[in-house]
Amino acid sequence: MTEQAEAKKMNEEQVAKGLESHPSWVELKGEIQRTFEFDDFKAAMRFVNEVADYAERVQHHPDILVRYNKVTLSVSTHDASGITQKDFDLATETDGMAD
Repeated sequence: MTEQAEAKKMNEEQVAKGLESHPSWVELKGEIQRTFEFDDFKAAMRFVNEVADYAERVQHHPDILVRYNKVTLSVSTHDASGITQKDFDLATETDGMAD
């Protein structure tokens, strides 16, 4: 996908289709969100650091909430004022990191 295509806000149908292929994610208030659970705090923080490295590389940063062994990621594309393919790309990458 091109930069321009990735930054285009998805319509409701496109978001629903994206969520079908990311069943652990939900749409909430114009963002997509998932909570990951780990064995302990250290494992959760390793995941957070891996997400941070990826986010810096692609310049697309999720909101991150850490609660002991649980990490919640919330993401939307601010430049597009909504959910874009970039958000689902981040979902795919972070799903793989957690496996």
